[in-house]
Amino acid sequence: MARYIASSSPSTAQQAASVLAAGHLLGLPTETVYGLAADANNPAAVARIFAAKGRPANHPLIVHVAAQASRVAWQRALSQLSPQVPDMAWPLIDAFWPGPLTLILPRLPEVCHAAAGGQATIGLRCPAHPVAQAVLQAAHGVGVWGVAAPSANRFGRVSPTTAAHVMSEFADTLDDTELLVVDGGDCEVGIESTIVDVCGEWPVLLRPGIVTSEQISAVTGLRVLGVQSHSPQVSGSLASHYAPNAQVHVCAADALLSAISAQGGHGVHAVYASSAVLQRLSPDMPRREMPRDAHACAHDLFSALRALDAINAAHIWVEAPPEGLLWDGVRDRLQRASTPV
Repeated sequence: MARYIASSSPSTAQQAASVLAAGHLLGLPTETVYGLAADANNPAAVARIFAAKGRPANHPLIVHVAAQASRVAWQRALSQLSPQVPDMAWPLIDAFWPGPLTLILPRLPEVCHAAAGGQATIGLRCPAHPVAQAVLQAAHGVGVWGVAAPSANRFGRVSPTTAAHVMSEFADTLDDTELLVVDGGDCEVGIESTIVDVCGEWPVLLRPGIVTSEQISAVTGLRVLGVQSHSPQVSGSLASHYAPNAQVHVCAADALLSAISAQGGHGVHAVYASSAVLQRLSPDMPRREMPRDAHACAHDLFSALRALDAINAAHIWVEAPPEGLLWDGVRDRLQRASTPV
């Protein structure tokens, strides 16, 4: 079984950095979800990420970088990975880094080839979690300039938001010499970062998250476009993703109640919905209440899907989230979770 350490230990960051420098895998807490981390410039270590997750090697990984104190310091740090930071990226860096925003930048040909899935671009993020920042700073000290860290789960499955989730994902496949999991507590945001391509004339939203297109437009002064035909492939872009073992169904409240009533069989159904819907269900129906605040729901979403999946229900019925930009990240994850493979 993988090793596990608490983030409260004074030596945690150095231990974690040593694991990365040695080419091994690290369960890294961030404010979005836990990442399965490795040195982004070590092809063998990156290959271990793909193998552990069962992820296709051409499906790019996001590379995490440590926070910098000034624009000059950022320019120096990013020049290790990208030949040019487009002008529109700087106001986004100023506004949202550290934080749950990934920027797609041009990639230096000689770096992170495996982590980028062979693409000419690279996804970079500066996480806000203090443990992640401590690890990234310590990693810089031992020569690791970028840390590739997709979600620490098997490919296509529900992302982990606790250290226990990570341990359970790889308990049967990675031993204590292959994976060290750092416990940084529950993830504050709970869904993956917003991804924006800033390589062209306009910012392009490739994956929604807590940072909305409206916020991106306000910061850059530019209209935000949707996915283009020439957009790079990015994490979480497959039609089916974030899925539990149970079949997920997303529908409006009345349709959800009608479907459950028509199908019966409480032993095979579970529900994730608002209190108003749950009150109309049989009291012995497995359920979890969906928060009506978008940020609270994002924080709870993956944990709820994992908890309901753990009771071995065949179907998880989810009330469709409200409309509005704030809910786009949750809506995206549910749409992909409910799409059959």
